[in-house]
Amino acid sequence: VLNAAAEKAGWGKPLPAGVHRGIAQFMGYGSYSAAVAEVSVSPRGELKVHRLVLALNCGHAVNPDQIAAQVEGSVAYGLTAALYGELTVEKGRIVEDNFHTYKIMRLAEMPKVETVIVPTYDFWGGVGEPTICVVTPSVLNAIAAATGKPVRSLPLKNVKLV
Repeated sequence: VLNAAAEKAGWGKPLPAGVHRGIAQFMGYGSYSAAVAEVSVSPRGELKVHRLVLALNCGHAVNPDQIAAQVEGSVAYGLTAALYGELTVEKGRIVEDNFHTYKIMRLAEMPKVETVIVPTYDFWGGVGEPTICVVTPSVLNAIAAATGKPVRSLPLKNVKLV
């Protein structure tokens, strides 16, 4: 899956000026997953995630369209956690008690998402959760490539990138 994600993302090929790649892999939930993120960080420290390529080996791939939908949804959840995932407490109560008060990714913020399914048909693994686990590390690795320094805390909304 690491090679499949890297190949689909064009790892090693030049990117537009100011765009950087990061890569990550994970084994869990009975599956193997990898992601390549392409991001830019403006001189004012504004992050833009342009593209995520995710590869998944869940063993048997019965419904590839459903697998791709699960992977794309995992990007929304993974990026939401990385960018905004924070709960605040006021007067002993959680402020963000439901989706009307908890910021989540909007369609306009979503990057281009590409899914590569690498079936081996020798086991039954998970589909949505494994790719959530590679979204944040691939983005953080791309940020480190862009800025020259690693990010050590989340959510990114609270991090000064430059």
